[in-house]
Amino acid sequence: MRKIIAAFNMTLDGFCDHTAGIPDEEIHKHYTDLLNQADVILYGRITYQLMEYWRPYVKNPSGEKSMDDFAQAIDKIPKIVFSNSLKNIEWESAKLAAGELKEEVLKLKQQTGKDILVGSRSLIIQLMKLNLIDEFQLCVYPVVVGNGLPLFENINSRIILKLLRTQTFSGGSVILYYEPARTID
Repeated sequence: MRKIIAAFNMTLDGFCDHTAGIPDEEIHKHYTDLLNQADVILYGRITYQLMEYWRPYVKNPSGEKSMDDFAQAIDKIPKIVFSNSLKNIEWESAKLAAGELKEEVLKLKQQTGKDILVGSRSLIIQLMKLNLIDEFQLCVYPVVVGNGLPLFENINSRIILKLLRTQTFSGGSVILYYEPARTID
């Protein structure tokens, strides 16, 4: 069965702020490799629209190899977007989800193939509540922003995670790899 991997960036104080991170060559390469090792990525509307930032780099590369490679990887990976407000999607490799999140994810897990990535905060929270996340890959940037949108919000059960490993980057960012050990209500 395929794994559901929640891959997300956050600040040291636990906030999701894509503008606060310090993505460098190593981070871009890591995420390029992660995208190339998966079959699909799940997004909510907000993150999907944020990731559309990379579309122009496919036709007009920046000249920075790590960014251009990431743009190619994010462009080619199939994307399923869960949204109640979007009616059309223009990104060729993306489609709107046909059903509810739980049904779609369970169907994807049963199919053969590589891992399934989840790249939206809202979907991570929903899938956590459904006990459908198999692994968390949290990239913690060495930045404190003091406020913002917390990654883990409105979680009603205590979730124990088991640290699998860590990966440290030269810029000070650390990826924490966890698997859920158990939920305590």
